[in-house]
Amino acid sequence: MNINDLRLPWFDHWAKDAEIGVMDEPPVRIFVMGREDWIIPGTQHTNFYLHGGTSGSANSLNDGTLSTVPPHGAENPASYTYDPANLVPSRGGNTQTIPNGAFSQRDVEVRCLTFTSEPLTEEIEATGHVSAVLYAASSALDTDWVVRVTDVHPDGHSRPIADGILRARYRDFFEKRTLLSPGQIYKYDIDLWATSNAFLQGHRIRVTITSSCFPRFDSNLNTGGPIHKEAV
Repeated sequence: MNINDLRLPWFDHWAKDAEIGVMDEPPVRIFVMGREDWIIPGTQHTNFYLHGGTSGSANSLNDGTLSTVPPHGAENPASYTYDPANLVPSRGGNTQTIPNGAFSQRDVEVRCLTFTSEPLTEEIEATGHVSAVLYAASSALDTDWVVRVTDVHPDGHSRPIADGILRARYRDFFEKRTLLSPGQIYKYDIDLWATSNAFLQGHRIRVTITSSCFPRFDSNLNTGGPIHKEAV
């Protein structure tokens, strides 16, 4: 689909007062990757949980597992080292500032935490809003949390589906800036926006966690200093 075929009529209507039927069109258009027809079943909210263990599918820092079964008791935490001088790069995704699209994430995942499901025994369609609840601690006064959902193909190709970022100092909304107490665990609600994808039978669902996605998002020096000075 050429996005300009949608943009130009909208601007013609609102900027040129052209009566070309824009307001008669459906208010929402949605394309489900992996489908050739339009079938939206009743929405069912599903929680996935991060686990230890080894999925055997990812070349990442931990190669953890993902399932719909809640953890039974405490699990060992997963950790990584974030270096503001050596940022994890952006690879495609939903963006207009850098080359976008379904670029493989495998070279990026080497430097991240990953949690991957077992191969799906049947197709799962995910249509709607995606969010993540993360309990995490940092040794710094501030940091960023990047969470990404990918569709892992049987050949190992990991395709981005949805992602989001939260700067830790704004965990209590943007109106309130609160730095971290190093080592203390906080709850982070991270918005991954809406998406639609059919995870096909034999594919896996993967959640990736890191602290940078540059240059799509600006880097965080983790010092807690003013953003307008640290970004220069």
